[in-house]
Amino acid sequence: MSKTQVVKVKDIEIGGGQFVAIAGPCSIESQSQLDLISECVKNSQAKILRGGIYKMRTSPDAFQGLEHEAFNIVKEIKEKHNMPFVSEVTDPRQIEELYELVDMFQVGSRNMYNYSLLKELANFDKPVLLKRGFSALYDEWIKAASYVTSQGNAQVVLCERGIRTFESATRNTLDLNSVAYIKENTDLPIIVDPSHGTGVRNLVTPMALASAAAGADGIMVEVHNNPEKAQSDGFQALTPEMFDHLMKRINTLTQALRS
Repeated sequence: MSKTQVVKVKDIEIGGGQFVAIAGPCSIESQSQLDLISECVKNSQAKILRGGIYKMRTSPDAFQGLEHEAFNIVKEIKEKHNMPFVSEVTDPRQIEELYELVDMFQVGSRNMYNYSLLKELANFDKPVLLKRGFSALYDEWIKAASYVTSQGNAQVVLCERGIRTFESATRNTLDLNSVAYIKENTDLPIIVDPSHGTGVRNLVTPMALASAAAGADGIMVEVHNNPEKAQSDGFQALTPEMFDHLMKRINTLTQALRS
């Protein structure tokens, strides 16, 4: 098994032996929404805040994010709650405008093969969270990461978020084999996104626990204070109460795994 390198997101280490939870809404909808969710996930021991500013959606009619309207919201919430922030960059032209706002760039599943975007991110000194393409082989995913690491930015964290298979009962098929494979064959940290991996709220907690047991360095979970009214992916978002319960179970499990 390869020794996992440590990626620092401000003062938070991913790959350093501590299990790191990244949590927040799929999309930033308002200042009050992000403020409430940030406070809840921080109190539940999440270390990094997530929130969509630009959203790549299958339908052009779906909510695409607040875009520039979210910038001041994020600045104020980051300052208030003192949490590192990760958000998806969907276009190379967004990198410079997001640079001062985010502490980690997220590359979504659809953009894993966007090598122009990956090569551009290699020129910046910010960590990159690289989600697996929904049909990507391990080799393709690792080589996509190499577009960043080989060009000068070694700060890459992989994110398993499920793949498309013949199974239709869940949104995707969460491939926890990837955690063991990446740990065995690379030095890259890997986290798991059980929200997109299942697309089913009640499956997120058991798959998050399974991710920890498989050796993942952390999870990324969608949390919303009112999932039924969320503007994107509410069906897979945990309520703050559910997230708090998950984090208590994660803490018990990770302590047991270290003993």
